[in-house]
Amino acid sequence: MALDQSFVGRTYPPTPPYEVGREKIREFAEAVGDPNPVYVDPEAAKAFGHSDVIAPPTFVFSITFKAAGQVIHDPQLGLDYSRVVHGDQKFVYVRPVRAGDRLTVTSTIEGIKSLAGNDIVDVRGEVHDESGEHVVTAWTKLVARAAEEA
Repeated sequence: MALDQSFVGRTYPPTPPYEVGREKIREFAEAVGDPNPVYVDPEAAKAFGHSDVIAPPTFVFSITFKAAGQVIHDPQLGLDYSRVVHGDQKFVYVRPVRAGDRLTVTSTIEGIKSLAGNDIVDVRGEVHDESGEHVVTAWTKLVARAAEEA
């Protein structure tokens, strides 16, 4: 059954702050195999004009996807998460994520469509630091696969 189009534009409350730690950044950079020293060495980061180590560009997915859980688990929307696959991801940065940032995410449903029996939900996550500065916008496409015919 197709998802309700009236949910397009619905915005969910901001998440509690997530504190970005140097160790989390290092672990993420190692996990994705990116040896850039600005992710692990504060002096290297400072040499490039940053106040501390910065996170790889896809690091923010870990907090924006968690924030999208408000959409995924909204009982009124009725998305069947057991059938969901990650369809696409896009980020537009205002500035890099830095160690010490305390970030919140506000998720908004930007689009809902049905295609070949699949429900497709586009979620925009606006990421701000504790001073209210906009850091990055992330778009996540979720695809709830159609139920198999019996």
